[in-house]
Amino acid sequence: QVHLVESGGGLVQAGGSLKLSCAASEHPFSAYAMAWFRQAPGKEREFAAAISWSGGSTHYADSVKGRFTISRDHAKNTMYLQMNSLKPEDTAVYYCAAVGTYPTGPYNNWGQGTQVTVSS
Repeated sequence: QVHLVESGGGLVQAGGSLKLSCAASEHPFSAYAMAWFRQAPGKEREFAAAISWSGGSTHYADSVKGRFTISRDHAKNTMYLQMNSLKPEDTAVYYCAAVGTYPTGPYNNWGQGTQVTVSS
């Protein structure tokens, strides 16, 4: 079981940036793929981005491609999501996930989520 804790969410104006973090408890951190999903109010949870166990491969949903960047730091057991050029439609609870089928899942372990709100 991997314990995941997200942070970095908040309120930002359209066009702004935020960087989310996901700290993982399980070792070795490098043994599993990880991903970010998001769930907007009234909608189902959707895939946003994923990164392979090595960090050498990444995959993005079309809706975030070119604006979001996923990365991982093995020394810190942490995954990141740099979000630029944010739009109101990016408003959602963002969840990190680990240990599953790269890139879009399913994944076995989930964090509690962090709220991202983009104002117009």
